[in-house]
Amino acid sequence: MTTLQKEILSILTDDARISADKIAAMLSTDEETVKECIAEMEKSGLLVKYTAIINSEKADDTLVDALIEVKVTPKKKEGFDGIAKQIAAFPEVKSVYLMSGAYDLAVFVQDKSLQQVSRFVSERISTFDGVISTATHFILKKYKIEGTLTEKADEDYRLLVQA
Repeated sequence: MTTLQKEILSILTDDARISADKIAAMLSTDEETVKECIAEMEKSGLLVKYTAIINSEKADDTLVDALIEVKVTPKKKEGFDGIAKQIAAFPEVKSVYLMSGAYDLAVFVQDKSLQQVSRFVSERISTFDGVISTATHFILKKYKIEGTLTEKADEDYRLLVQA
């Protein structure tokens, strides 16, 4: 990855809506170079998606988010990739990560209710060959999403100091 790519990605990570001409001005380069670099990163798969971060509490969103840890037996010639791809194919699944530790996969799921998430685990994930066990954790509140705080701190926040 080039220095220019790293700098552009850093800017886009902070604000995906920023225009190519503003990025060019920030990096002291021309707009066409920035556009070409972004297009190249999109084409190569380095830049996967532009997205908005939504505070579901303020949106009156009734969807339920959960983290499901999955312990699996890797398959011959596929390792963990085969089962991870199968799990990732479900629309309820928002993210899948290979992890170190007691569980192999971390699966982030979003569905309409606790019961729907529970049913997803019991009827879909746990039925795959190679799944040894799961642990489901329901997300109660999000304080920070993708590096962004969900609530702005009070600007005049001071700690109480007693002598």
